[in-house]
Amino acid sequence: MAKSSLFPTVASLAFAASSAFSMAFAAEIKNVVIVHGAFADGSGWRTVSDILTKDGYKVTLVQQPLTSLSEDVAATKRVLDLQDGQSILVGHSYGGMVITDAGNAANVAGLVYVAAFQPDKGESLIDLATRKPVENAKKDTIKATPDGFLYLDPAAVPEAFAADLPLADAEFIGRSQVFASQKAFTTKAGEPAWKTKSSISIIAKADRSINPDLEREMAKRADSKVYELDASHVVYASKPEAVAKIIEEAAKGASK
Repeated sequence: MAKSSLFPTVASLAFAASSAFSMAFAAEIKNVVIVHGAFADGSGWRTVSDILTKDGYKVTLVQQPLTSLSEDVAATKRVLDLQDGQSILVGHSYGGMVITDAGNAANVAGLVYVAAFQPDKGESLIDLATRKPVENAKKDTIKATPDGFLYLDPAAVPEAFAADLPLADAEFIGRSQVFASQKAFTTKAGEPAWKTKSSISIIAKADRSINPDLEREMAKRADSKVYELDASHVVYASKPEAVAKIIEEAAKGASK
């Protein structure tokens, strides 16, 4: 009789445990959406993407137009809408401005800032960059076209942007860069997703495009978990294994 009365309780516990396990498994995050910065497009992320794909992640690169912050956010949300579940949203450089807004989407579980701007509400990229500029940076590295688009002086790319890449690779970035609208750099950020979502910030210690101390200050303000890598601004290209590992940590941490 006692055994019979205990059976429903044992069965209920077993069912609850099974359901909890199923929910945990279902919550495992396997989608990674990457937003490139200004000037260099998403192709430089190929090695990171290959590593993540080999490890079982579904990686999508947003090739945003760099025509305005709002249009770049819209392009990112368009990609997020195609994901089959929760995603980790990764942004490099100007891409940090984009994921700070787009990361408010319900299916974004966490953010990874890679040598990136991490704005608070009301701050633009120009506001942040001029608050703490790169020390001893050469003037006129960024040039403008007559119709209001910005680009890096190709001759400056190896030193200011990609100092730890082979020279031929750095020079190719200078020749293949995507120009960015001035509007994208001057638009004020909205409500930041990092206030409600977990975030990780990768600091490029040898960054010559964003002052590493500015990266540290923004990460501290956002209460981001911080990793510092001895790399240039294109840390994703020069240290792809380390960057991929940190993205995987973000996905596993957000799955808990």
